[in-house]
Amino acid sequence: MSTTTTAKTAAAPAHISIGDAARAQRWRKVGIALLGWMVALLIFFPIFWMIITGFKTETDAVADPTLIFSPTLESYAAVQGRADYLKFALNSVAVSFGSTLLALLIAIPSAYAMAFLPTKRTKGTLLWMLSTKMLPSVGVLVPIYLIFRDVGLLDTRTGLIIVYTLMNLPIVVWMLYTFFKDLPKDILEAGRMDGAGTLQEVWYLLLPLTLPGIASTGLLSVILSWNEAFWSLNLTTSKAAPLTAYIASFSSPEGLFWAKLSAASTMAIAPILIFGWLTQKQMVRGLTFGAVK
Repeated sequence: MSTTTTAKTAAAPAHISIGDAARAQRWRKVGIALLGWMVALLIFFPIFWMIITGFKTETDAVADPTLIFSPTLESYAAVQGRADYLKFALNSVAVSFGSTLLALLIAIPSAYAMAFLPTKRTKGTLLWMLSTKMLPSVGVLVPIYLIFRDVGLLDTRTGLIIVYTLMNLPIVVWMLYTFFKDLPKDILEAGRMDGAGTLQEVWYLLLPLTLPGIASTGLLSVILSWNEAFWSLNLTTSKAAPLTAYIASFSSPEGLFWAKLSAASTMAIAPILIFGWLTQKQMVRGLTFGAVK
């Protein structure tokens, strides 16, 4: 009897400690979730404020900040009446997806060679490519502008596609190189033993196995190209100007018209924002591709 009582008494503290640990774990999860929501709301608040400002009059937009106002579409009507939104949007779509496709066509064979046929200079080449992203864009603006002027690429979609491709290529190559390196080489060797050539190996083995990583890389490249403003403002005027130039056109010498500028910005980011929401699962899946073996 005494032995049983002693065993129960000894087991009680262990039972209590397990319960306390479970409760602490639950509170920890709740705290992390709340912190995550707070950070998300903090990041999203400027976008939310820009959206609601687009539905205000210019008087309400410059007045004391408030969520209580009479919504109006006059800023959107004025924005659409001033410039052809659809033309700028089509330019953004063509340039963003065109540059992404070209970057992938160049980066896939480059990353394949670096991942599966490395040399002593492979790592140095990768670091050099990444170091080009540290160069300020304004440092190469003049030579690129003069070259584009002489070959007739100013204010053309082709010119922007070339520049955006060169701008995103280091990141695209690096990401694809990482995804390809995580792929077991035994799979490719098995394909070679079955008689697969290089093109067959890439098309039937490499691309299907790394499709999530390629998709996430492409999505990131589209987003970066869509948001690029420096080159679009300096290399285009009207014909090939994307939505970033469309937003900048609402800054005038008379000052900033906050309601109209907010409406134009909302119309510019809406397509890529919706695109990001629709593809977020694919992007997360691709970015975590190979993280868990």
